[in-house]
Amino acid sequence: MFVDPSRVARRLRVRGVVQGVGFRPFVYRFATSLGLVGWVRNDGGGVEIEIQGSEPVLDAFTQCLATEAPPLARVDAIEPEVIPPDLSRKDFAILPSVEGAVATAIGPDVAVCPSCLSELCDPDDRRWRYPFINCTHCGPRYTITRTLPYDRARTSMAGFAQCPGCEAEYRHPGDRRFHAEPNACPACGPQLSLFEPHGVRALARDPVAETLRRLKLGEIVAIKGLGGFHLACDASRAESVARLRARKQRPHKPLALMCANVPSAAQWARLSAAEAASLESPERPIVLLGKQSSFDGALPGVAPGLDEVGVMLPYTPLHYLLFHEAAGRPAGTGWLADAHPLVLVMTSANPHGEPLVQGNDEAFERLGEIADVLLMHDRDIVVRCDDSVLRVRPDLPAGPWEGNGGGIQFQRRARGFTPLSLPLPDDGPAVLAFGAHFKATLCLTRGREAFLSQHIGGLDNPAACTALDEAAEHLQTILSVRPAALAHDAHPDYYSTRAALALAERLEIPAIPVQHHHAHIAAVCAEHRLDEPVLGLAADGVGLGTDGMPWGGELLYVDGAAFRRLGHLSPLPLPGGDRAAREPWRMACGVLHALGRGEEAIARFASRPNVEQVLGMLLRGTRCPPTTSLGRWFDAAAGLLGVCEDMTYEGQAGMLLETLAHRFGACLPLPGGYHIDTRAETGLSVLNLYPLLMQLVDENDAARGAAHFHATLIEALTQWVDDAAHVTGIRSVVLAGGCLHNRLLSAGLRHRLQARGLAVFEAQHVPPGDGGLALGQAWVARASLRQGVI
Repeated sequence: MFVDPSRVARRLRVRGVVQGVGFRPFVYRFATSLGLVGWVRNDGGGVEIEIQGSEPVLDAFTQCLATEAPPLARVDAIEPEVIPPDLSRKDFAILPSVEGAVATAIGPDVAVCPSCLSELCDPDDRRWRYPFINCTHCGPRYTITRTLPYDRARTSMAGFAQCPGCEAEYRHPGDRRFHAEPNACPACGPQLSLFEPHGVRALARDPVAETLRRLKLGEIVAIKGLGGFHLACDASRAESVARLRARKQRPHKPLALMCANVPSAAQWARLSAAEAASLESPERPIVLLGKQSSFDGALPGVAPGLDEVGVMLPYTPLHYLLFHEAAGRPAGTGWLADAHPLVLVMTSANPHGEPLVQGNDEAFERLGEIADVLLMHDRDIVVRCDDSVLRVRPDLPAGPWEGNGGGIQFQRRARGFTPLSLPLPDDGPAVLAFGAHFKATLCLTRGREAFLSQHIGGLDNPAACTALDEAAEHLQTILSVRPAALAHDAHPDYYSTRAALALAERLEIPAIPVQHHHAHIAAVCAEHRLDEPVLGLAADGVGLGTDGMPWGGELLYVDGAAFRRLGHLSPLPLPGGDRAAREPWRMACGVLHALGRGEEAIARFASRPNVEQVLGMLLRGTRCPPTTSLGRWFDAAAGLLGVCEDMTYEGQAGMLLETLAHRFGACLPLPGGYHIDTRAETGLSVLNLYPLLMQLVDENDAARGAAHFHATLIEALTQWVDDAAHVTGIRSVVLAGGCLHNRLLSAGLRHRLQARGLAVFEAQHVPPGDGGLALGQAWVARASLRQGVI
């Protein structure tokens, strides 16, 4: 072979999500097609390439590395270096991976790709109906990986030796399974098993067929997935859904559905083109969709009292096999173009309040009293990772991959998106942030990137606290980062605070407390890279304020590490303390007492044996701490309107109130429904909503009252923020906090504030509530370190 003595050589460092996504085979095929020589390999920093050829061809090659990369790859940077050419090199090769300082990240788990799906449904293929089929373009990544570089030996597939056929695919650079680390087939890979709850193997020739039979009989099945177990049942069988709710101690919280495809989902929910695209995306999130009018009659008990339902499509081969079995095992994938009647409840497998079940032995122990049968396999789940939940909002700006139908807003960020990083505007020290108490997540920064962990949940029990500790350890390991500082909520009694302080002591690094609502605003600043002063409206449930009181309806000035309280909502009493946050009837009593109509509470809540005791507390002012929480104003309105007196899940009263308002439709704000005062003693602007609730006390149409509540609240908050903008001169407004999950409130505020010429920013790629809090803590901590204020 002739070697051109004038050829030049470069070493290219490619950073981003470039391992486990078919990037090396792509480089190999591309380089050989251009007649270039050299090599490519994985290391801790990402992908390293040495390439030789003519300068114009090298320029074209380098440019196309980013523009033509495989679909699951994300190229964040290409760093070139000119090196002397090696004239003895005559070909292009893929070299073994090498160790090194980790500066890359593993990709998230993604749904089975069309090519694998075709093989799965091909009776002549050796992987026909094999539930662990995958390639470099699909399958598990994050949940099977222990450390980087991403090689089979560092995953839970290490114990499965490949058969000669799989080994040949794995070694051939031209094969789409080249270095697909979970590669396997029925002869050498993981296997399914069906077990009775007491641990005895079920009598079943085909575990999938038997599972479907049990589902159709009305049984509850625990199914092992990518990041943990699901609990599944036939959604059309009301008695099965009711039994699942009773066993899981989840009486009212909405359940997610799994449908075979978009046409099947359209039988139950209304969906736009943008929502269909989100359902079908490789990440396969749960998407919140509007119910069809026939939904509650056909699928009672799935999402009671709400006008939305969470829907997802199959994302593992095993999920597809259940629907394939129900369709009669047709050859090919043509069946996926049709609507199918099977619809499954598919909810996280965990006893009430506990973390997601991850291991087989754990499943027998924790799910034995819930599931009638367990469908599991022998591939270990290294990291538990729940399903992501999002909503498509037409009023939000769309990202580059979100299409033209609006932007997405996460309600829960986990599988499919963890551990993808969020870009930060500049470099900085590594900070590990521990979040708060509810909807716990972690965030670890590395250079110009922030990595948000998967959703962990409420830290109400030892198992959840252990899950937080495990996630913190794994995040540091997988990213090979030792933090320079830790960040945590300012509440001293949260487990997340204690965990952060303990780790800070062990590592001998500073621990930085961040006020809860400061962190909420900062999370949006971090996502949108707003390195400037902003006005922040924290519309939230609860967070400890700097005065020791529970805050939650706050108007803040925020500038990086600094914040100042500009105003707050009028305080509401919490009769019985935290218990009032779970019992809206107590909040209603507090409002009636404050309005001088406390005696009406006895007749209104006559079924409550302790109503007089609650009124006594209010009269004496004992065990009734004040709160400025906007979430408690929602609860009070729901209690007064008779919408919800007791909550069985977080945010239930507000969600029911939102649904009623949405069904009622648009209405005008109530005249005189609020007033804004400036407290002479503090200089703070106080938004008083008592006039609004005074008008709701005598409302006999709950839907109309809910609509008036939303309309008046949106007008009041808009005026409050606009007044502050005029006083401060700041025109950038950040909306954050758990109440911004309410689509009427968030969309209404965005529309009205923009109409007044203000720039509005909301959480989109992190949840607006506590699920995004850790990102804000990390942002504030890095600013504190940069400014030397700790």
